Amino acid sequence: QVQLVESGGGSVQAGGSLTLACAALGNMYSRYCMTWFRQAPGKEREVVAIRWISGTVTYADSVKGRFTIYGDNDKNTLYLQMNSLKPEDTAMYYCAARSSIYCPSKFSEYSIWGQGTQVTVSS
Repeated sequence: QVQLVESGGGSVQAGGSLTLACAALGNMYSRYCMTWFRQAPGKEREVVAIRWISGTVTYADSVKGRFTIYGDNDKNTLYLQMNSLKPEDTAMYYCAARSSIYCPSKFSEYSIWGQGTQVTVSS
């Protein structure tokens, strides 16, 4: 089974950058959708970016053009590069996996999760 561990969160000023990493146990690229979610206090967990098994990537409109999701097969790690960060990006960021070709955007459709890494963007 895939096990996920996130890292790379921290505090940054608006306009800054961070790169998050999600280390996976097992071959995530051959079997799993790999997805980044985030959750701010008092809000629902929302999708940020998805890497499909085919290699296709999709993004939430709120981060399109600023964030990039990519993976490293050798390291079995998923990344989320975040540029031009805004205070509204402040949230706990989670990676999640799903063993299917179709990758949903609802957090309730995923059962494999990391523990999350906090991102705080100050104005």
